[in-house]
Amino acid sequence: MTTPAVQPVVSIAYHSGFGHTAVIAEAVRAGAADVGAIVHLINVDGITDDQWELLDVSDAIVFGSPTYMGTASGAFHRFAEETSKRWFTGAWHDKLAAGFTNSGSKSGDKLHTLQYFQTLAAQHAMHWVNLGLKPGWNSTEGSENDLNRLGFFSGAGAQTNSDEGPEGVHKADIATAEHLGRRVAQTARVFTSGREAVTV
Repeated sequence: MTTPAVQPVVSIAYHSGFGHTAVIAEAVRAGAADVGAIVHLINVDGITDDQWELLDVSDAIVFGSPTYMGTASGAFHRFAEETSKRWFTGAWHDKLAAGFTNSGSKSGDKLHTLQYFQTLAAQHAMHWVNLGLKPGWNSTEGSENDLNRLGFFSGAGAQTNSDEGPEGVHKADIATAEHLGRRVAQTARVFTSGREAVTV
């Protein structure tokens, strides 16, 4: 007799100032859904009570924001501060977390934004899921179309030219974000299956 596969719930809590980061969020959603997760896209700028409840019942929460002036956007910071109510009750304790960000520059201090997400997750006693990819585009045989072309390890980093709209988001960055979504969903399935096994 085989045990049915666990269908993890993944929520993507993100802010997008001009639509570029929303493209990355949708790619994370597609990747997670591709491996059978139930996925909720939640724009934290104007989050509702029902959406807070979706986050509370999720197995994994993926944080996303553009990088503005070396950190996440103001709208995301407001959301993060509002999570303190969950911190007091331990509502997100032992959930999985991951993150992604986009900026106009190749570096753009995106690492600081990803580290900010990691710290937020740690404060909630969540478990961080890294990107799980070696860097691309770092040899003469590589190209800008490689997965993880910007070489981030802690999350998915994307770069979009500042004079282009959301249609200018790089295809390799979209594919990298899809990989992150799949990785989070697959890890969430392992965690939820293990939790069920040890509580039976």
